[in-house]
Amino acid sequence: MGFRPLHDRVLVRRIEEDQKVGSIIIPDTAKEKPQQGEVISAGPGARGDDGKIVALDVKAGDKILFGKWSGTEVKIDGEELLIMKESDILGVIA
Repeated sequence: MGFRPLHDRVLVRRIEEDQKVGSIIIPDTAKEKPQQGEVISAGPGARGDDGKIVALDVKAGDKILFGKWSGTEVKIDGEELLIMKESDILGVIA
C-alpha cells in the first residue's frame, strides 16, 4: 500500500466483531459498525509548542478502540479504511 498518514493521523482497519447472539444472527442492515480496529500505519507525530515532533502513542499493529463517529472513511486499494487523529483513539487493547 502506498499511503503514509501525516502529522498525528493514523490509518485504521476496522475489526469485525462476532454478531451472533445465541442462535440469533443479526442481519447486516441492523449491524452497527465496529468501534475496534487495527492501526495499519501512523504518522510521525504532531509538532509541539516548541516546534519539536511529539511521537504518537500508537504504532502499526496496535488494536485500538475509537469513538462511534471517529475518523473519515476512505477506500485505498479497494479496502475501506479509516483515517483519524490520534486524539480520536480512546485506548489500546492489551
